[in-house]
Amino acid sequence: MSSSPRPARSPQTHRVRVAVTAPDPISREGVLSLLRRHPEVEVSGDSGPATVALLVEDTLDEAALSRLRRAVRSEGTRAVLITGTLREHELLDVIECGVAAIVWRREATAHRLSQAVLTAAEGGGDLPADLLGQLIGQVRRLHRGGAEEPGYLTSFAKREVDVVRLVAEGFDTAEIATKLSYSERTVKNVMYGLTTRLHLRNRAHVVAYALREGYI
Repeated sequence: MSSSPRPARSPQTHRVRVAVTAPDPISREGVLSLLRRHPEVEVSGDSGPATVALLVEDTLDEAALSRLRRAVRSEGTRAVLITGTLREHELLDVIECGVAAIVWRREATAHRLSQAVLTAAEGGGDLPADLLGQLIGQVRRLHRGGAEEPGYLTSFAKREVDVVRLVAEGFDTAEIATKLSYSERTVKNVMYGLTTRLHLRNRAHVVAYALREGYI
């Protein structure tokens, strides 16, 4: 006797735990409301570890930078920053603090926030296009004007240079894999190897280091 096939189980969705810090209750509740619209994001309570720390900061003073540093102090935690303005000289400070993604307040829709959170959770970086351009320009000026300092290693491998150059141009992991005929896992391994070997925070930090040292 034949039995009817069992219904296929729907795959479980991996949820990213997010801890939200904001300067006032209205801002915090607004961010929480937007994040709860995305099924892959779980808002973390006061207890339990979070994969991503999302911070809303109106101004990037020393107190705000200290909060950013504390947010990434726990191993494995990534930081996402929502801010209204970011002056050019503050950009490298924010990247050095370990921020993986930056979202402008004016662009902070439910989709944009969830995209930044998920990208950060996967170990990637997410900067607005105008900030990425500022970062590249700023690091190049520092490289041209500053004295050469020894880096953490003597050189990048050609594969690492190829991957980081495409990251700097704004391509995501899948696009880089297609362009270089690599698997996505290979691209991720290259970036993971650079961040761990050079003690860097995220993709944006890798790009900044590579530009400063003249590898791209």
